[in-house]
Amino acid sequence: MITLNNEQCRVIGVMLEKEITTPEQYPLSLNALTTGCNQKSNREPVMSLTESQVQNVVDELIDMKLLMIDQLASGRVSKYQHRFCNTQFGSLQFTEQQKAIICVLLLRGPQTPGELRTRSQRLADFANVQEAEQALEQLQDLNGQVLVQKLPREPGKRESRYVQLFCDDIDIPAFDDSSDQVVAAQSGSLANRVTELEAEVAQLKETVERLAQLLD
Repeated sequence: MITLNNEQCRVIGVMLEKEITTPEQYPLSLNALTTGCNQKSNREPVMSLTESQVQNVVDELIDMKLLMIDQLASGRVSKYQHRFCNTQFGSLQFTEQQKAIICVLLLRGPQTPGELRTRSQRLADFANVQEAEQALEQLQDLNGQVLVQKLPREPGKRESRYVQLFCDDIDIPAFDDSSDQVVAAQSGSLANRVTELEAEVAQLKETVERLAQLLD
């Protein structure tokens, strides 16, 4: 299982994205890669990395055999391409939909299937949310590897979010109660209050009846 830090996840995510959306500019120069990492749209969190910082991350990923310098690129500026997935060098082989989901999770953090389907439109075609859910299920057991995890449903939310597991710095929230459990607890509390009120009303009725008898 590949383990990355936040900056490495961002660089790999940008590589995957630009490879698909702007193939004419891929492989990427250091300048293009830095711009992609610091992009304000379609990024969570927004980063502000210098070219020097990105170069350090690139060097780390080259040492990890996840990036390589494009030896065919002409000119004096080095260009880089990933070896993260769907290459002859690694074991990760994704479908188009699986690759799109991993890319968006690397770039934008935990998301629901609906959000993933919407935000990956430029990367892959999903006919409906069910196709996104199916791809997520596959990524939870892909050749024996768990690459994404379903998070506990947040109270008040209709859908659970999913998170990629490549990043070792990711904060996976834990909730003591799912929304269903919260609703059940609230319902139980309301039922108890109703029962108490009914008992009080019955007692008041009995008191009123006794007073009425005394007045007669």
